[in-house]
Amino acid sequence: MASPENKVVSLRPDAPMVVPDRPCWGVYENWVTNEKSRRLRPGVYWHGFKRSGADDETDEDKTDRPIIDEWIATPVTVAARTTNSEDGSEGRFLRLATESGTKEWIIPMEVFGGSGEDARRQLFGMGVIIALKKRGQFMEYLLDQRPDQVFATTCRPGWHESGAFVLPGRTIGSDKVRYQASGKGQNLFSLRGDLEGWKIEVAAKCEGNPVLTLAIGCALAGPLLSLVGVLGGGVHLVGDSSSGKSLAQLIASSIWGDPGIFAASWDMTKGGLEIEASGRNDTMLPLDEIKRADPKRVQEMAYSLANGQGKGTMTREREGRAKLSWRLLTLSSGERSLSEHAAIGGNSAHAGAELRMVDVNAGTRAERAFDKLHGLAGADFHRLLTVAVGAHHGHIGPAFVEKLLASNDRPGLLKDFADVRAKFTEDNAQAGRVADRFAVIALAAEMAITYGLLPWTQGSALADCQLLYSEWLDRVGSGNAEDRQILAGIVDFIDKHGSSRFSNVDDQTVDAKVFNRAGYWELVGTKRLYLFNKSALTEAASGYGLSRVVKALEGAGALAKRDTDRDSRKTKKYRIPGGGSPRLYVIDSEAIDGEGGSV
Repeated sequence: MASPENKVVSLRPDAPMVVPDRPCWGVYENWVTNEKSRRLRPGVYWHGFKRSGADDETDEDKTDRPIIDEWIATPVTVAARTTNSEDGSEGRFLRLATESGTKEWIIPMEVFGGSGEDARRQLFGMGVIIALKKRGQFMEYLLDQRPDQVFATTCRPGWHESGAFVLPGRTIGSDKVRYQASGKGQNLFSLRGDLEGWKIEVAAKCEGNPVLTLAIGCALAGPLLSLVGVLGGGVHLVGDSSSGKSLAQLIASSIWGDPGIFAASWDMTKGGLEIEASGRNDTMLPLDEIKRADPKRVQEMAYSLANGQGKGTMTREREGRAKLSWRLLTLSSGERSLSEHAAIGGNSAHAGAELRMVDVNAGTRAERAFDKLHGLAGADFHRLLTVAVGAHHGHIGPAFVEKLLASNDRPGLLKDFADVRAKFTEDNAQAGRVADRFAVIALAAEMAITYGLLPWTQGSALADCQLLYSEWLDRVGSGNAEDRQILAGIVDFIDKHGSSRFSNVDDQTVDAKVFNRAGYWELVGTKRLYLFNKSALTEAASGYGLSRVVKALEGAGALAKRDTDRDSRKTKKYRIPGGGSPRLYVIDSEAIDGEGGSV
């Protein structure tokens, strides 16, 4: 290939003639012959004249001077100018002809403000060879190019503002948008094997296994989230060690790339987690082994993943760096639930965090995490699928997006989601958010079945998601999640401290054995009512304000007595042993148990 300044006259197929408009640059991807019949190997050239040394040289004299063809580098063509969609920064789109094949790379214009050493180092790493004494001239060549074509670039995978879906090395839906790598990180979205092999050896074995079909649907649902208006979040596979949770994550990871690279771990900082999430935007983030996460920060990390917004930071010049952002579903796993792991660090469970990372039973099914082994022993089933996802991966995710873009039916997609969502019932807004998540997972899997990408019976993926959603509802019960958490905390507090921090309010003498008093108790018939002081009540429902705790107790009908001298009274005045008449909150723990507070 020659640069636009040159004329190429084909003399013979293996070495066409070029007639450069000297002085100029030239780029050739094959052998060529110059106007003096000198053969030139492929590469970037400076076509000029030898210097005569005369100061009064005329243009006519120059045409008679000996010509020179300086080899600068292996073929590097500046094919387009680029503009980054996130920050507006410009670059150049390079096409590299290397011994291992043609490659693409985007060089930021900012590198020309320095020596360009880092850029040349990366080019060498990709197979480009630059003459050592021509390094500066090579940078001049790149800077001199002014191609007419302009590409948009982005450093984040997923949906682009143009409507294209961008992946490293591939853009679906546009030939004018490219992914711009920000460093030397591994390519998460690699390909191996083929789609048919994955369908036969992996997907077919997953049918009849709700945990596995959920994992696949979770991976495919990423591109749908923004299109149907569902917020991010995740599902957390809970089960004993070696139950099959990790296999589900490997299978889900194979939707987009090499499972060994695409899958991530909870064992990282919150900042690292944000980078991993942003690097998988509009796809899925698999996080293995929650026990590796910091118990003190795991709930905060769950909130961050679901909200899709990283923490703002500043440069040394005190300028704000752009926040990382993403929208995806997280597929987590662990032997403990999110709240159980947080409790290890001394933190009480936050209902909001648990709703953003919903527990799914992946340990006590018919075959631990599985329901159907397709005639195989458990170990053989696990081994067969593990080998299969290593041999075939990275195909179905992009194929799903291709089909989605080809259908180009946003109204129809919204209607389909509404139809599926109607099959997931809920009794409050919080359960509704979880229902949204299960519904979009089911929709993605059912769409893939319709597209012919999953060899499953139509409706089977929806039935599996409905089953797992109903199991979740049965575990957590109905009603508001914060109410359940508050009531459970109060019941636990009574179980732990009922005999050590409470005493009979009708005793005539002070019970000296009670330290750090939480209140009193009184018998009404055969029922014991607990009379909490204000500080103990907020201690029992750690993380919630007093008014919120009282609201939950009222909703459960657990405030057994109150004074009636004022409508707003929630307390009752008692005369206590040793003197004094404090106002106390009178709680019927049996009423709380009836509301599911002990769950």
